[in-house]
Amino acid sequence: MKTTKLFRLVEKRAAEIILLALALIPCLQMLIRVLFSADIPDYDMLIKHLTLWTALVAGMATTRDRQHISLGFNENLPEGRFRTAIESIILVSGSAISIATALAALSFSIIGFDANQKIGFISLNILSAIIALSFAVTGIRFITSVENRKKGLLPAGIIIGLILGLPTIINIMYMTPFMPPIWLEDALSVYYIFFEAADIILVILLIVLAVFGLPIFLLLGGAAYILFAGTWSVPEVIPNEIYNLLTGTAIPAIPLFTLTGFVLSEGNSGERLVNLFRAFIGRMPGGLAIMAVLVCAFFTTFTGASGVTILALGGLLSYIMLNSGEYSDQFTKGYITSAGSIGLLFPPSLPIIMYGIQAKISIKDMFLGGIIPGVILVAALSGMGIFHARKARMAGRGHIDESQIPDRLGSLRRASGDLMLPVIILVLYFGGITTLVETGAVAVVYSIILEVFIYRKLKLKELSRIIGKTIPVIGGVLMIIAMAKGLSYFIVDAEIPMYLTSFFSTHVNSPLVFLLLLNIVLLITGCLMDIFSAIMVVAPLIIPLGEMYGIHPVQLGIIFLANLQLGYLTPPVGLNLFLASYAFETPLAKIYRGVIPFFLVLLAMVLLITYVPFFSLSLLG
Repeated sequence: MKTTKLFRLVEKRAAEIILLALALIPCLQMLIRVLFSADIPDYDMLIKHLTLWTALVAGMATTRDRQHISLGFNENLPEGRFRTAIESIILVSGSAISIATALAALSFSIIGFDANQKIGFISLNILSAIIALSFAVTGIRFITSVENRKKGLLPAGIIIGLILGLPTIINIMYMTPFMPPIWLEDALSVYYIFFEAADIILVILLIVLAVFGLPIFLLLGGAAYILFAGTWSVPEVIPNEIYNLLTGTAIPAIPLFTLTGFVLSEGNSGERLVNLFRAFIGRMPGGLAIMAVLVCAFFTTFTGASGVTILALGGLLSYIMLNSGEYSDQFTKGYITSAGSIGLLFPPSLPIIMYGIQAKISIKDMFLGGIIPGVILVAALSGMGIFHARKARMAGRGHIDESQIPDRLGSLRRASGDLMLPVIILVLYFGGITTLVETGAVAVVYSIILEVFIYRKLKLKELSRIIGKTIPVIGGVLMIIAMAKGLSYFIVDAEIPMYLTSFFSTHVNSPLVFLLLLNIVLLITGCLMDIFSAIMVVAPLIIPLGEMYGIHPVQLGIIFLANLQLGYLTPPVGLNLFLASYAFETPLAKIYRGVIPFFLVLLAMVLLITYVPFFSLSLLG
């Protein structure tokens, strides 16, 4: 028990130190570059590997706290043998996939780098070993983090994981004096023959398990592992892709902007912005609805997670809207649920960053391309709020308590620091003064200075608690995109995009028909998958199709993200619907009814964005 507590303490402190270093070192690099026209030695490699460690330490912590993203419909199953059996299979499967990935990562860390490749005096072999450590810990924790009666499943998870990892065990043995015996080589042939015959069936079983609670990152990683085994490929490809993705140039921006969002949220930035918008537009019909959309957009933009916005601000916003008398309970909950993901098209949106990385197009262009479509979606929801409020006032139901409206100058002064952050980001990044990662680092430092030293809403010692809340979100997102990269590699390697291109070129002649089909497919995808795994898995399939039909890459990206954003609201399993049901303590059926009008209006706006390229391309110049 003491050893476990010590490991958790070391893990917690390591996460804090690495994440803060990731924020502070780019700021230091900026100062050195400006003052001395020099660079920190091995700066790029240092930042990339700090991000790698941030992601994988966060992944371990996310498993410990059981906060990995999953569909989790097993919670709706009645207690009994069937539910127990399903949960046990999920635990064993998740543990086995993690253990097998850990073995592949260990092999990769040994053979993947030259002995002379170092950062300072530390070799990349050692630095990359965090991948193996993280998945090994995840495999053990996946079972032992639940109630004691499940711990008996751990040996089964480890044994199946070792069997699944047979190719890498043999590869590792070849790197030691202990050569694999002949019977083990024969077993490897049987292994590949089995997976060649059963890979599709096993992937379908994983999808079924994901419906009942297997985390999405394990579904993606497990599917990749099985499909590679089915084609007699080496599993080291998966950790190699994990390493390549997490050491990508723009990836550090994801944890940095996520931390910025959490610091602002914990420092009551949301309340200051709410009071600001209430002061200036709270008296007009629909002013409170506009306020709710703008505040939601602000926080979703930084955290990249609509769930955080709904859970953190849903209660406050619903109270204000309901208290005005202009909005019914059903309208209010449907409205806030719909607004929860409305900021995903504004810079510095994390999904936009991820799409730019995956599609290999300018992230700056993607930011510019999302501004007008994002404004259109905000305007559509705001218009619905204004229309509903006018009807309420005409019926004599709405009222505004003037005593509750904040002073304009005072609220502006109090929120001025919050309003400056997006301005600073736009000036620094779009002005070419800082890189994307440096911009994210500045955002973190600025938000800490703002909340700790200017507003004094937080104390420095509270940063530990805030990082503790941020880590599961960072771990959940980065583990998904890391594992999805392996599956994405398989999809491209298997030439599936080429087959799709051939099919569409033969059967679909009109770009307009293609766009309609694309909207339908992406809505379904957004309903069933989180936005980050969809970007990694589905984007490689549609990007070649967009090129074939002459659709601008930025417009295709905005169409892609706008549809996935709307997918969060698509019944029956859109993620925002479940989060709103939890946040508002309201049955899902009522959330569905409240969301449908907003869903239909937003769907019309997404179709408008799809068929009018001007909205996505006019700011590109």
